[in-house]
Order: sequence, then structure tokens, then C-alpha cells
Amino acid sequence: MRILLVEDEAELAQRVVANLSRHGMTCEHTANGEDALDFASDGFTALIVDIGLPGMSGIELVRRLRARALGVPILILTARGSWQEKVEGLNAGADDFIVKPVRTEELVARLHALARRAAGHSATRLVAGALALDTASGEAWLDDAPLALTASEFRLLQMLLYNAGRTLTRAAILDGLYPVDTERDANTVEVLVGRLRRKVGRDRIMTMRGMGYRLAP
Repeated sequence: MRILLVEDEAELAQRVVANLSRHGMTCEHTANGEDALDFASDGFTALIVDIGLPGMSGIELVRRLRARALGVPILILTARGSWQEKVEGLNAGADDFIVKPVRTEELVARLHALARRAAGHSATRLVAGALALDTASGEAWLDDAPLALTASEFRLLQMLLYNAGRTLTRAAILDGLYPVDTERDANTVEVLVGRLRRKVGRDRIMTMRGMGYRLAP
């Protein structure tokens, strides 16, 4: 999962990015709404938006993103939790609302729930043919037999399942696995796809020539 965090408190943002990374998410960060407007449509699974941003407020940011027809799930994170603010945030177009301080486990669970609903899944278990993966337990199966996957392989399989029926470009996979400000090698995607194919079956991940990869129907 690729998350965009819009938070102006540097220490808190650093902590959230680190915690989400430990839970297998790739988290990008920006400290203001103006930058988020430019960045938000760059293939994120979900956005976390703080209400108290300098300049453009988080509520206004959500309102502008929805006016641009951006459909990505948005979770509002704030230190203030009045019911009026919750109503305002939800009416602006946010999908969920959470008050600081929040345990990382709860934030992760809410992000997974948003991602599942956006992908059309109601349960934590994602299924495509003989493949299954549980976003809550971190387990995966092939024909009901447990799969021994590395963290990167699990994240790639999760991306493919969330996007079943759609082609994922190599760039989108790379963005989903590694933050943009890290040193990245495009060949990593091919190597990782090859490793996952050896565990789930070569024919289950199709190469779309010149485009990327998708799960076989």
C-alpha cells in the first residue's frame, strides 16, 4: 500500500512514516496542502490528512481534491475531535476520521479497511482464483496451502490482488514498494516478480508487454 501523509508536525510525521513502513506500507510525506494537491493523484492507495495544516486547511484540501474527482480514500487525522469537525470533514469528502493520539495498529487497520472497500472487498481476506491473502494476519495461501513469502513478495502479491483485473505498471509497483526519495533500481521489479512467480505459479502473473503485470483471471 502506498500512502500519502499530509502533516506539518515534522516529528509526528517522521514517526507515522516509520511506523507505517514497519507495517509493510510505503509512505510519502508532504507538510502542506498546496504540495499535496500536486502530489495526491500520483497513484496512492490512501491519503492521511491533518486538519490543522498551515495555509490551506486539511478540510479545504479534502474539498479541493474531491472537486478534482480524486477518488482515493482519505482519512483525516487531527488532535481535535469535536463532532462538528468530524461532520465537516466527512461532508468535505473524507472517508474516515481519527483523533490523535492513535495507536499504529488502529491506523493500519483503518487504512487497510479503506483500501479494501475502495478495491471492492468487504473482508480482510482477498481472493483471486487459487490465491488468497489476509491483510490483517499477513498470511497468504495458494490452493489453501500456506505460502512462505518475504515481506516484499507479500506486498507485491497484495498490490496485485488489490488491483486484480487491472495492469500494474512497473513504475507503479516500484512506487508501491519503495519511497520516491530512496535509491531504486527498476530491475528490482522484474526480479521480485520472478521470485513471486516461482512460489505462486508462473502463469498466475501475466506480463503485459510494454505495460507491466497483472493477475491472471
